[in-house]
Amino acid sequence: MYDANNVFAKILRGEIPCNKIYEDEKVLAFYDINPKAKIHALVITKGMYANFQDFLEHSSDKEITDFFRAIVHVVNILGLKEDGYRIVMNTGKNSGQEVPHLHAHILGGEVLPTDSL
Repeated sequence: MYDANNVFAKILRGEIPCNKIYEDEKVLAFYDINPKAKIHALVITKGMYANFQDFLEHSSDKEITDFFRAIVHVVNILGLKEDGYRIVMNTGKNSGQEVPHLHAHILGGEVLPTDSL
């Protein structure tokens, strides 16, 4: 279930500031305040989806396509295309999802560890 008072919803409403990378009518991308890599960005949907499962089950094909195209756009803005990057989407408590709002982590800018994959 979606919680309209989660931190990302508050960022979308302008109640909490963020270091914005990109924004359009469907998504907002910004730098993570607790980075796990040299470059660590978050891409969040402006729709009220709690996680990846909720998004896939309740959004339109266009919303899904637009979200993933926005991720690629942010990757290009960050200059990560050539050397590579990781996209992480945690879903639910057992995955470590901390904010119940659909978001993708983009990690890059350095060689990333693979020991937890």
